[in-house]
Amino acid sequence: MNKVLVLNGPNLNRLGSREPEVYGTASYNDLVAMISVLAVTLNIEAEVRQTNDESELVSWLHEAVDSRAQVILNPAAFTHYSYSLRDACAMVTSAGLNLIEVHISNPHSREEFRHNSVISGVATGVIAGFGIDSYLLALRQLSH
Repeated sequence: MNKVLVLNGPNLNRLGSREPEVYGTASYNDLVAMISVLAVTLNIEAEVRQTNDESELVSWLHEAVDSRAQVILNPAAFTHYSYSLRDACAMVTSAGLNLIEVHISNPHSREEFRHNSVISGVATGVIAGFGIDSYLLALRQLSH
């Protein structure tokens, strides 16, 4: 069975109540449940985590390298400026592991400051704009 860490950055614990017109009405618990159900179907061990702390997210990426886990990452606001997170993501892909960057909304259809991702250049792939289905698409991709 493949192991996947599904890592979420700041404010994603507020899904369902934070800007539902942008991020939808599904809660963080709904997201975890949807990922868990699909993971069982795909015979994947998926562990979903969320933090508002950049250093914790970096440590989780180090853990992915050490445990040989694939990664689905929604870096949230860290997407646009966190070079420490970018470097940790590069360690994941340099280790021959997949790292899929996901976003619930399409950053390119939003404010200009959201158009730049420091993560995308080191990610295996990027899926954005499909609501929480972005995560499910990434999980399906990792099952191949």
